[in-house]
Amino acid sequence: MSRMPQLDLTAACDCGAVALFAKGEAISMFQCACLNCQKVSGGGHSSVLLLPADGVRTTGATKSIARSADSGATFTRHFCPECGTTLYAQSSRVPGFRILPVGLFAGQNDWFAPNQLIFARSHPAWDLVEDHLPRHEAYRPSQKQ
Repeated sequence: MSRMPQLDLTAACDCGAVALFAKGEAISMFQCACLNCQKVSGGGHSSVLLLPADGVRTTGATKSIARSADSGATFTRHFCPECGTTLYAQSSRVPGFRILPVGLFAGQNDWFAPNQLIFARSHPAWDLVEDHLPRHEAYRPSQKQ
């Protein structure tokens, strides 16, 4: 298994009103094709990483929205109230982690190497994802994040 990247990054929402600081070793990097990720990303999947919650900090006002996830967990997305950029999310199933959209770090995300596609059951054929990635119909077995 390859080593996960050690991150020390600063990013901002599209309008610059909120900054996000991400520091620490990535726990996981993957792509998700659930219907909610498709809606938020505007594409056929989202590219995300997990970091320990204590390695993620924001400055500026944020808003959040909570919803039920397919897993039965409560999924909360935090975003800029001015421009709507997603900053991070969290799941009640893994409260010690934050889910960060890799696109937030545009121009400084060459380190991203996803190792799986989750929710392949709803992945549209037109959205091209690397063929070598393991695909899971929902969550990877033994994981529910």
